[in-house]
Amino acid sequence: MADGKFVSYLRVSTARQGASGLGLDAQRKAVTDYLNGGDWKLLAEVVEVESGGKNDRPKLAEAMKLCRIHGAKLVIAKFDRLSRDAHFLLGLEKAGIEFVACDNPHANRLTVGIMALVADEERRAISARTKAALAAAKARGTVLGGNRGGTVSDEARAKGNAVRLAKSKDRASDLSGIIAEIQAGGATSLREIAAGLNERAIPTARGGHWSAVQVQRVLTRRA
Repeated sequence: MADGKFVSYLRVSTARQGASGLGLDAQRKAVTDYLNGGDWKLLAEVVEVESGGKNDRPKLAEAMKLCRIHGAKLVIAKFDRLSRDAHFLLGLEKAGIEFVACDNPHANRLTVGIMALVADEERRAISARTKAALAAAKARGTVLGGNRGGTVSDEARAKGNAVRLAKSKDRASDLSGIIAEIQAGGATSLREIAAGLNERAIPTARGGHWSAVQVQRVLTRRA
Protein backbone atom coordinates (compact mmCIF):
# COMPACT_ATOMS: atom_id res chain seq x y z
CA MET A 1 0.00 0.00 0.00
CA ALA A 2 1.44 3.36 -1.07
CA ASP A 3 2.35 6.00 1.50
CA GLY A 4 4.34 9.24 1.50
CA LYS A 5 4.80 11.95 -1.11
CA PHE A 6 4.97 11.25 -4.85
CA VAL A 7 5.72 13.02 -8.12
CA SER A 8 4.22 11.35 -11.19
CA TYR A 9 6.24 11.24 -14.42
CA LEU A 10 4.39 10.37 -17.64
CA ARG A 11 6.13 10.10 -21.01
CA VAL A 12 5.07 9.53 -24.59
CA SER A 13 7.38 9.19 -27.57
CA THR A 14 5.67 11.39 -30.17
CA ALA A 15 4.06 14.79 -30.27
CA ARG A 16 0.93 13.19 -31.76
CA GLN A 17 0.59 10.92 -28.75
CA GLY A 18 1.09 13.86 -26.44
CA ALA A 19 -1.55 15.98 -28.16
CA SER A 20 -4.11 13.19 -28.37
CA GLY A 21 -3.52 11.85 -24.89
CA LEU A 22 -2.92 8.42 -26.40
CA GLY A 23 -0.87 6.50 -23.90
CA LEU A 24 -1.07 9.19 -21.22
CA ASP A 25 -4.48 8.12 -19.98
CA ALA A 26 -3.31 4.54 -19.55
CA GLN A 27 -0.20 5.67 -17.68
CA ARG A 28 -2.22 8.01 -15.49
CA LYS A 29 -4.64 5.18 -14.64
CA ALA A 30 -1.75 2.87 -13.74
CA VAL A 31 -0.39 5.50 -11.35
CA THR A 32 -3.84 6.08 -9.84
CA ASP A 33 -4.38 2.35 -9.36
CA TYR A 34 -0.99 1.97 -7.71
CA LEU A 35 -1.61 4.84 -5.29
CA ASN A 36 -5.13 3.63 -4.47
CA GLY A 37 -5.45 3.28 -0.71
CA GLY A 38 -2.84 4.13 1.90
CA ASP A 39 -1.66 7.51 3.16
CA TRP A 40 -0.13 9.33 0.20
CA LYS A 41 -0.02 12.70 -1.54
CA LEU A 42 0.60 13.32 -5.24
CA LEU A 43 2.50 16.61 -5.34
CA ALA A 44 2.68 17.00 -9.12
CA GLU A 45 2.19 15.28 -12.47
CA VAL A 46 4.92 15.95 -15.02
CA VAL A 47 4.36 15.02 -18.67
CA GLU A 48 7.09 14.76 -21.29
CA VAL A 49 7.07 14.08 -25.03
CA GLU A 50 10.44 12.52 -25.82
CA SER A 51 12.02 9.31 -27.05
CA GLY A 52 13.09 6.86 -24.37
CA GLY A 53 16.49 6.58 -26.02
CA LYS A 54 17.34 10.16 -25.04
CA ASN A 55 18.48 10.95 -21.52
CA ASP A 56 18.51 14.75 -21.88
CA ARG A 57 14.90 15.29 -20.82
CA PRO A 58 14.02 18.61 -19.15
CA LYS A 59 10.67 17.43 -17.80
CA LEU A 60 12.27 14.42 -16.13
CA ALA A 61 14.85 16.78 -14.65
CA GLU A 62 11.97 18.93 -13.37
CA ALA A 63 10.30 15.89 -11.80
CA MET A 64 13.56 14.82 -10.16
CA LYS A 65 14.08 18.35 -8.83
CA LEU A 66 10.63 18.25 -7.22
CA CYS A 67 11.49 14.91 -5.65
CA ARG A 68 14.72 16.28 -4.21
CA ILE A 69 13.04 19.41 -2.86
CA HIS A 70 10.12 17.64 -1.20
CA GLY A 71 11.77 14.34 -0.33
CA ALA A 72 9.24 12.64 -2.57
CA LYS A 73 9.34 9.44 -4.59
CA LEU A 74 9.15 9.41 -8.39
CA VAL A 75 6.31 7.20 -9.62
CA ILE A 76 6.08 5.98 -13.23
CA ALA A 77 3.55 3.74 -14.96
CA LYS A 78 6.06 1.47 -16.72
CA PHE A 79 9.74 0.89 -16.11
CA ASP A 80 10.59 1.64 -19.75
CA ARG A 81 9.01 5.11 -19.41
CA LEU A 82 12.01 6.13 -17.32
CA SER A 83 14.93 5.06 -19.48
CA ARG A 84 16.37 2.18 -21.44
CA ASP A 85 19.90 3.22 -20.48
CA ALA A 86 21.33 1.33 -17.49
CA HIS A 87 24.03 4.00 -17.00
CA PHE A 88 21.34 6.64 -16.65
CA LEU A 89 19.54 4.54 -14.05
CA LEU A 90 22.76 4.15 -12.09
CA GLY A 91 23.12 7.92 -12.18
CA LEU A 92 19.59 8.21 -10.83
CA GLU A 93 20.54 5.91 -7.97
CA LYS A 94 23.61 7.99 -7.18
CA ALA A 95 21.48 11.14 -7.17
CA GLY A 96 19.47 9.62 -4.32
CA ILE A 97 16.10 9.68 -6.09
CA GLU A 98 13.70 6.98 -4.94
CA PHE A 99 11.38 5.74 -7.66
CA VAL A 100 8.81 3.05 -8.25
CA ALA A 101 7.40 1.57 -11.46
CA CYS A 102 3.72 0.60 -11.23
CA ASP A 103 4.11 -2.37 -13.57
CA ASN A 104 7.00 -3.74 -11.50
CA PRO A 105 7.22 -2.23 -8.00
CA HIS A 106 10.38 -4.25 -7.34
CA ALA A 107 12.20 -2.39 -10.13
CA ASN A 108 13.00 0.59 -7.95
CA ARG A 109 16.11 2.21 -6.52
CA LEU A 110 16.98 -1.05 -4.76
CA THR A 111 17.14 -2.80 -8.15
CA VAL A 112 19.43 -0.09 -9.47
CA GLY A 113 21.56 -0.42 -6.36
CA ILE A 114 21.98 -4.11 -7.06
CA MET A 115 23.03 -3.25 -10.61
CA ALA A 116 25.61 -0.87 -9.17
CA LEU A 117 26.93 -3.60 -6.87
CA VAL A 118 27.29 -5.97 -9.83
CA ALA A 119 29.23 -3.31 -11.73
CA ASP A 120 31.43 -2.70 -8.68
CA GLU A 121 32.11 -6.42 -8.33
CA GLU A 122 33.20 -6.54 -11.97
CA ARG A 123 35.53 -3.61 -11.30
CA ARG A 124 37.01 -5.49 -8.36
CA ALA A 125 37.51 -8.59 -10.52
CA ILE A 126 39.33 -6.53 -13.15
CA SER A 127 41.51 -4.98 -10.44
CA ALA A 128 42.36 -8.42 -9.05
CA ARG A 129 43.33 -9.69 -12.51
CA THR A 130 45.49 -6.60 -13.06
CA LYS A 131 47.30 -7.10 -9.75
CA ALA A 132 47.89 -10.76 -10.58
CA ALA A 133 49.34 -9.81 -13.96
CA LEU A 134 51.63 -7.20 -12.36
CA ALA A 135 52.81 -9.73 -9.76
CA ALA A 136 53.61 -12.23 -12.51
CA ALA A 137 55.50 -9.57 -14.45
CA LYS A 138 57.49 -8.63 -11.35
CA ALA A 139 58.34 -12.28 -10.75
CA ARG A 140 59.75 -12.40 -14.27
CA GLY A 141 62.02 -9.46 -13.44
CA THR A 142 60.02 -6.75 -15.23
CA VAL A 143 60.66 -3.30 -13.73
CA LEU A 144 57.37 -1.74 -12.64
CA GLY A 145 56.47 1.82 -11.70
CA GLY A 146 57.51 3.36 -8.39
CA ASN A 147 55.52 3.46 -5.15
CA ARG A 148 52.71 5.98 -5.31
CA GLY A 149 52.40 6.27 -1.54
CA GLY A 150 49.12 7.79 -0.38
CA THR A 151 48.17 9.36 -3.72
CA VAL A 152 45.24 7.06 -4.39
CA SER A 153 43.62 7.56 -0.99
CA ASP A 154 44.15 11.33 -1.22
CA GLU A 155 42.51 11.40 -4.64
CA ALA A 156 39.61 9.29 -3.40
CA ARG A 157 39.13 11.64 -0.45
CA ALA A 158 39.21 14.67 -2.73
CA LYS A 159 36.66 13.09 -5.09
CA GLY A 160 34.36 12.28 -2.17
CA ASN A 161 34.53 15.87 -0.94
CA ALA A 162 33.84 17.14 -4.46
CA VAL A 163 30.76 14.91 -4.77
CA ARG A 164 29.38 16.12 -1.43
CA LEU A 165 30.02 19.74 -2.36
CA ALA A 166 28.33 19.29 -5.73
CA LYS A 167 25.25 17.76 -4.09
CA SER A 168 25.08 20.64 -1.62
CA LYS A 169 25.27 23.19 -4.43
CA ASP A 170 22.62 21.31 -6.44
CA ARG A 171 20.35 21.32 -3.39
CA ALA A 172 20.85 25.07 -2.96
CA SER A 173 20.06 25.60 -6.64
CA ASP A 174 16.88 23.51 -6.34
CA LEU A 175 15.69 25.65 -3.45
CA SER A 176 16.67 29.05 -4.82
CA GLY A 177 13.36 29.67 -6.59
CA ILE A 178 11.28 28.70 -3.55
CA ILE A 179 13.39 30.85 -1.22
CA ALA A 180 12.98 33.76 -3.62
CA GLU A 181 9.18 33.31 -3.47
CA ILE A 182 9.28 33.29 0.33
CA GLN A 183 11.36 36.46 0.36
CA ALA A 184 9.02 38.10 -2.13
CA GLY A 185 6.19 37.30 0.27
CA GLY A 186 7.81 39.49 2.94
CA ALA A 187 10.25 37.18 4.73
CA THR A 188 13.43 39.10 5.53
CA SER A 189 15.16 37.12 8.27
CA LEU A 190 16.70 33.66 8.13
CA ARG A 191 14.19 32.47 10.72
CA GLU A 192 11.26 33.71 8.59
CA ILE A 193 12.65 31.94 5.52
CA ALA A 194 13.04 28.76 7.56
CA ALA A 195 9.44 29.06 8.72
CA GLY A 196 8.32 29.50 5.09
CA LEU A 197 10.13 26.33 4.03
CA ASN A 198 8.63 24.40 6.94
CA GLU A 199 5.14 25.68 6.11
CA ARG A 200 5.59 24.30 2.58
CA ALA A 201 6.52 20.91 4.08
CA ILE A 202 9.89 21.00 2.33
CA PRO A 203 12.38 18.87 4.30
CA THR A 204 16.04 19.59 4.82
CA ALA A 205 18.61 17.41 3.07
CA ARG A 206 18.44 15.02 6.03
CA GLY A 207 14.65 15.07 6.22
CA GLY A 208 14.25 17.38 9.22
CA HIS A 209 12.84 20.85 9.84
CA TRP A 210 14.55 24.06 8.80
CA SER A 211 16.40 26.39 11.14
CA ALA A 212 18.01 29.78 10.54
CA VAL A 213 21.48 28.17 10.50
CA GLN A 214 20.49 25.71 7.77
CA VAL A 215 18.97 28.47 5.65
CA GLN A 216 22.21 30.45 5.99
CA ARG A 217 24.19 27.46 4.71
CA VAL A 218 21.92 27.12 1.67
CA LEU A 219 22.18 30.84 0.88
CA THR A 220 25.98 30.69 1.19
CA ARG A 221 26.19 27.71 -1.17
CA ARG A 222 23.83 29.38 -3.62
CA ALA A 223 26.01 32.49 -3.65
